[in-house]
Amino acid sequence: MVKVSVSHLQIHYVEQFVGYLSKVRNLSENTLRSYQTDLMAFVQWCNREGIDTTEADHRSLRLYLAYLKQARYSAKTLNRHLSALRGFYKWMQREKLISSDPTLALSNPRAPRNLPHTMTDSDVNRLLESCDVSTAVGLRDRAFLEFLYATGARISEVATLRLEQLDLSHGVVRLFGKGSKERIVPLYESAIEWLKKYLQSSRPTLLLKDKTGSSHSVLFISVRGKDMSADSLRKVFSSYLTAAGLDSSLSPHAMRHTYATELLGGGADLRIVQELLGHESLSTTQVYTHLSVERLKEAAKAAHPRSE
Repeated sequence: MVKVSVSHLQIHYVEQFVGYLSKVRNLSENTLRSYQTDLMAFVQWCNREGIDTTEADHRSLRLYLAYLKQARYSAKTLNRHLSALRGFYKWMQREKLISSDPTLALSNPRAPRNLPHTMTDSDVNRLLESCDVSTAVGLRDRAFLEFLYATGARISEVATLRLEQLDLSHGVVRLFGKGSKERIVPLYESAIEWLKKYLQSSRPTLLLKDKTGSSHSVLFISVRGKDMSADSLRKVFSSYLTAAGLDSSLSPHAMRHTYATELLGGGADLRIVQELLGHESLSTTQVYTHLSVERLKEAAKAAHPRSE
């Protein structure tokens, strides 16, 4: 069996493009890694097929997408690969490595609309009330869950949240989202009160567990007095789902979905919600309008005398 070697020049182009994304677009490490992985898969396929990436046309790209589809990749994954290819070929054309962009002739595979999972008011209350706030850990967890519900923050944003980002006197928090983009999100009164209790009582108690004398600027502290990772916070959330008897498949992101849906249901402007969530594209936020409509339909069906 002949082993196909990947062209160093083609790898170099991918690396240059990813370097460009890092410097100019300021994308996160995870996003950059995803671009590189997807494009290297394409380069390897081109080598197997005897195609130079700089000479690939729209027919070659369609063959590649068909190959991925045959390998049972989802429409969402196919769209991600196509997005990487579009960015790559647009960059190559700008760098004058190719004369025309072959991706312009391609359309996105249609993905089925999967509405985000949300929680009812009753679910959220059960989750919050399951915390034993008489303990330092339970008080911390109540503050954590209240914060999630009040801000719609991503779990990665909560894990890296520092004390200086909180301004409880003005009731706001500065969050840094994907690509380190900053946004200001208001906090409601209940969340402010629980955060104050945590900062005054629980956090100092938990910090005593760290015997190294290290200083900690991250907001949420573990039982060992260390900074809590995103995985640790996910486990905390999961444990309270179990304690509250809720669907164990829910993730902290369900709180984000609930936050967005309730804002729209309350009449908030779509662009304001986009800003609060830190979405780069308005179309990402628009999925919550469908969810809000579904909720309205359910409410109407339950209340209307002709619904039966």
